[in-house]
Amino acid sequence: MPRPERLGGVFRVLCLCAVFEAACLLDAGMLFPRESSSREVKELNGLWNFRADGSSNRNQGFERAWFKSRLAETGPVIDMPVPASYNDITQDPALRDFIGWVWYEREVVVPAHWIADEGTRVVIRVGSAHYYSVVWVNGVKVTEHKGGHLPFEAEIGAVIRKDPTQPCRITIAVNNTLSLDTLPPGTIQHMTDRTKYPDGYFVQNIFFDFFNYAGIHRPVLLYTTPKAHVEDITVMTDFLDNTGLVNYKVSVQGAASASLKVTLMDKDGRCVASSSGPSGVLKVTDVNLWWPYLMHENPGYLYSMEVRLMAADERSAYEDVYTLPVGIRTVNVTSTQFLINNKPFYFHGVNKHEDSDIRGKGLDWPLIVKDFNLLKWLGANSFRTSHYPYAEEIMQMCDRHGIVVIDECPGVGIKDIRSFGNASLAHHLVVMDELVRRDKNHASVVMWSVANEPAAEMPPADFYFKTLIKHTKDLDPTRPVTFVTDSNYARDKGAPYVDVICVNSYFSWYHDPGHLEVIPIQLNTQFENWYRKYQKPIIQSEYGADTVPGLHNDPPVMFTEEYQKEVLQSYHNVFDQKRKQYVIGELIWNFADFMTSQGIMRVVGNKKGVFSRQRQPKAAAFILKERYWRLANETGRLPPWTKYPCSL
Repeated sequence: MPRPERLGGVFRVLCLCAVFEAACLLDAGMLFPRESSSREVKELNGLWNFRADGSSNRNQGFERAWFKSRLAETGPVIDMPVPASYNDITQDPALRDFIGWVWYEREVVVPAHWIADEGTRVVIRVGSAHYYSVVWVNGVKVTEHKGGHLPFEAEIGAVIRKDPTQPCRITIAVNNTLSLDTLPPGTIQHMTDRTKYPDGYFVQNIFFDFFNYAGIHRPVLLYTTPKAHVEDITVMTDFLDNTGLVNYKVSVQGAASASLKVTLMDKDGRCVASSSGPSGVLKVTDVNLWWPYLMHENPGYLYSMEVRLMAADERSAYEDVYTLPVGIRTVNVTSTQFLINNKPFYFHGVNKHEDSDIRGKGLDWPLIVKDFNLLKWLGANSFRTSHYPYAEEIMQMCDRHGIVVIDECPGVGIKDIRSFGNASLAHHLVVMDELVRRDKNHASVVMWSVANEPAAEMPPADFYFKTLIKHTKDLDPTRPVTFVTDSNYARDKGAPYVDVICVNSYFSWYHDPGHLEVIPIQLNTQFENWYRKYQKPIIQSEYGADTVPGLHNDPPVMFTEEYQKEVLQSYHNVFDQKRKQYVIGELIWNFADFMTSQGIMRVVGNKKGVFSRQRQPKAAAFILKERYWRLANETGRLPPWTKYPCSL
């Protein structure tokens, strides 16, 4: 007779398989380009030719087909770095605030063997461009994409092989115009009063509080795969006692049949499990679980899953190798707790922006490494990708360092009732498909956020969010889903469908400004109302106060460093009461100061950071550091060396 524990293990595997099969709705993937014995990657970062289409209808580039010849042959061009936002690169205020089509171009020398071998796929991949993009290669349109913040790609082998003697000329047109059915939404307002505005004058209205940076924000790559190749890999993980379970599925393209070898290796390169099927469960004895930073002496442990494909057709044999980092961990939610690996996890972290001087939202490795050093110095174990998906490279850093992520889509500023229509919902569903497809295998991603502070009191919101949240859960049943709301619990239409309540509130700032004494009662009331109504765990997903670095006053007044400290400490006192009940996290707004549109509410950007935009600490950073390290050490699960802050 089988032992009870063995029956339990079999049941656990069957349950994991059932959940996995229910979740495999995304047939096509977009694996992050990695070099291997069968794949090459060529980065196209650097200087590109650039021109903004300043015509009155912003459409001259299409009318005159700028993509058909070198961009310099149709008019003046300037140097533009990629990746970077174009807004802050020049001294031209018109380009900083430009709305419409801009054009990028670069000529690339493609390795001869890429062209000669017709069994090699050549793919162009754009990590992110804001907002709508069209890509041509040698004057031939190869793809277009709606939406910023997420990657898109196209196979271009057939195009570049038409004339192997000419260089590969890549042209990318990018339009940052926002409409009511984009994410985030916006409107274009035409000013027709000629006593006030020149002919053709218009402005872009936005409903979010960060600068609408534009351009090619993440790397542009060429990469290769064999004709028969691994198209996608999906993993879901679990564990039973000391045995890890990795349920995987491999999708193959370009071959009617193929043989696979799947090998899971530990950090030392030792094989710990293997399989030869396109799907299955890998069992890892004496498993090293993926743990968050400051929750375990060995956080961020990653295995490597090597997938080796062998296939052949009447002309050639093909071999493809792809290696995927895999963290084995579980996520569960109760009515009062958030559990990682069945242990209570408390979010003590930050909200961030991809934002810095000069480069705007462009990916920048020195900045990324600096930010991770600051996160670990603070003792932060988590952040939310407010208010859009961050670069894949940042997600990979989170995997390696054990930083937990609430992964948010660009659903910020949904304030107009027309943004709850069918076109908006259809686009929102596609964006969630793209986000889950990209980030589904990241151990650091523990929750999806489908929106931030929407106008959820509007009648269409109930159907909109019910549909959106159900769709996201169907895509990935293993992670909880949330959307971020403000403190008005009575109006919220999406809360019944989410797994965790995320609440933003700014007591003594936007409400009762200057009155610090109201924070304890109002924050306590907020928590009690939300929990009484929904019986779900709560994260304080935003709180804070604008602070001008170096501005001081005692008694504290708004915008001083003393006032920011008092706001944080008043919130923390209530958090300490409620985290013993149902509050499962606190995320400060914001990690660092960031740029916004010009307006009377902002003095050169939002100043709610505990660090300046240049990543220098304000007094509040030290308050937060002391608290976060105390919270980490209170768990009692830390080895002695983690009592003190450390860097990467």
